[in-house]
Amino acid sequence: MNMGLRGRTALVTGSTAGIGHAIVRALASMGAQVWVNGRTPQRVQTAIAAIRQTLPDAMLQAAPADATTSEGIKQLIATVPAIDILVNNVGGVNAFKSFEDLTDADWHQAFELNLMPGVRLTKHYLSHMRKGNWGRVVFISSESGVQIPAEFIQYGAMKAAVIATARGIAEGLVSSGVTVNSVLAGPTMSEVLTKVSAASGKSPAEFERDFIAQRRATSLQRRFMTTEEVASMVAYICSPGASGTHGAALRVEGGVVKSAF
Repeated sequence: MNMGLRGRTALVTGSTAGIGHAIVRALASMGAQVWVNGRTPQRVQTAIAAIRQTLPDAMLQAAPADATTSEGIKQLIATVPAIDILVNNVGGVNAFKSFEDLTDADWHQAFELNLMPGVRLTKHYLSHMRKGNWGRVVFISSESGVQIPAEFIQYGAMKAAVIATARGIAEGLVSSGVTVNSVLAGPTMSEVLTKVSAASGKSPAEFERDFIAQRRATSLQRRFMTTEEVASMVAYICSPGASGTHGAALRVEGGVVKSAF
């Protein structure tokens, strides 16, 4: 199976930390030239330097811009006009509230944070991929898009929309050489959960055990995913060897979702 990506260019949004950062590392290790995106030049340069400590020959480029705004998207496209691989990773939970307490602003913010960056960027980059008869588009979704959590319904709803959007785009790409898929990540020990764990006053092991038991009791792995586990799935579906995987929602969530389908 050909897993090499030498000669291909990739953009990973929200890639200065966490899952996005691990995806950049994975794609770079396969030979791709990868554009690293974050809100500030400082964070982007720090992320690039961290990867080059272990991958000194990694082909990395800086693409600072706020991908959660339309103006930031314009800036990003001006810096990176064409690519072969797009990983729509930027997103997150914007509020921990009950449904009754969520405001219209909370819903709109969740929409702009989790869905629209991928919609805007995919719309732009698809034309180049079509012309080259090769491309990979990956949307990072979540198991929360299938089993909606009560503590952040708006996030789960947007991640469900991400899955539907990825499938809908794939439906319009028949025999094109371009594949579009979504990856459903489970609770992952990335930057956000690390901060929440530290604030809880518990040890990392205690926090993980209690979080899984109380909020993700259906987990079969009984642990958090690692960023590398999610990145490995993304790297595979970006590879030439994954040409038969198209329009799929692929899970890296430790068996949290109680379904085999």
